[in-house]
Amino acid sequence: MVRLWTSLSVIAVLALLVASGLGASEPLRFLLAALGLLPLAALMGEATEALAARVGAGLGGLINASFGNATELIFALIALNAGQVEVVKATVSGSILSNLLLVLGLSFFIGGLRFKVQHFSAQGARVLASMLTLALIALLLPAVFDLTLSSYYGAAPELPDRAFSRAVAVVLITIYLANLAFSFLTHRDLVSPPHAALEAEMSVPAALFWLFAATLGVVYLSEVLVHTLEAATRAMGLSPFFVGIVLVPLVGNAAEHLAAVIFAAQNKMELAVQIAVGSSLQIALFVAPILVFFGLDLVFKNPLELAALFASVVAVNQVVEDGQSHWLEGAMLLGVYALLALAFFFTPQVGL
Repeated sequence: MVRLWTSLSVIAVLALLVASGLGASEPLRFLLAALGLLPLAALMGEATEALAARVGAGLGGLINASFGNATELIFALIALNAGQVEVVKATVSGSILSNLLLVLGLSFFIGGLRFKVQHFSAQGARVLASMLTLALIALLLPAVFDLTLSSYYGAAPELPDRAFSRAVAVVLITIYLANLAFSFLTHRDLVSPPHAALEAEMSVPAALFWLFAATLGVVYLSEVLVHTLEAATRAMGLSPFFVGIVLVPLVGNAAEHLAAVIFAAQNKMELAVQIAVGSSLQIALFVAPILVFFGLDLVFKNPLELAALFASVVAVNQVVEDGQSHWLEGAMLLGVYALLALAFFFTPQVGL
C-alpha cells in the first residue's frame, strides 16, 4: 500500500504543479490540492502505524497523538497566517465532529453488519467520554465568557478573549499530557487492554523518511488550499464555513476514517473506538490549544457550531457507556452527522 499512496501522492503534486504552471483556475487548483491530500494523509497514517508497531504501544501512542492530526494542524497554521481565523475554528470543530460522528458511526455500522454485537472496554470508553466532556466545557466556556462580558460591559474597547483563551489552552495542554501519562503509563491496561500486535510494513528509517516527505507535501498542498479557498467556495456556491467544518476535516482525516472502519470490520473495536474518540481528544486538548499560541482564540461565536459540538458529545457518551455496539447505533451517529452537515450547508455566509 505504501507504493500505491506514494505514487498517487507524486501524481497529485505533479498535476497541481502543471496546472499552476499552465495558469489553471483557482477552483481547479483547490480541487487538485484537496484530492492530493488524500494519499498523503494515508501515507502519513501508514508511516505512523509502522513507527507505533516498531517502538511499542506506549511510545507508539504518543507518536500517533503527535502526527495523527498533522494535516489539519498544518492547514490551520497556514490559514491562520493568512488571517482566516473563522475557517480555522470551523476546521477544529469539524474535525471533532467528523471523528465522533462519522468515523465512529461508520465503524459501528460496518462492524455491526458483520457481527451482531461488538464489544470494547467500557471502563476505557468511560474515561474517553469523561475527557470529551471536559473538552466540551473548555470549548463552550470562552464563548460564554465573551457573551457575558459583552452583555455586561456593552461596547467594551477590547474584551480579554485572547488572554482567556491562552489560559484555557494551558489548562487543556496540561490535561492532555496527564491523559497521555494515564493512558500509556499508570493505567495502560485500563484504557487500552492488550490486543494483537500490528505488523510493520516498513522500517523505522523508512517510516521517518516517508513521514517527513508527506509532511512537506501536505505543507505545499495546504498553502494552495488556503490561497484558493475563497475563489473555490465562491465558484462552487459553498460557504467557507461549510468547507472548513465539513470538507477539510473529511480530506484531512481520510486515513483515520479508513483505518477505524477496517479495524471495526475485523472486530477490533478497541482500536476503532480509540482512533475515532482519541483523535477528537487530540484536536480538542492539543491541536486547538497549540493554535491559540499562533493567533487563534477559542471563542466559537456560531451558535450552531456550539450546538453541534454539544450534540456530538452527548450522542457519543450515550452509545459508548455500555462497552458494546451494533449497526443501529452506527446508523444513528451517521444520521446525526448528516443532519448537522445539512444545517452547515444551508448556513448563510455570515461572519466569515
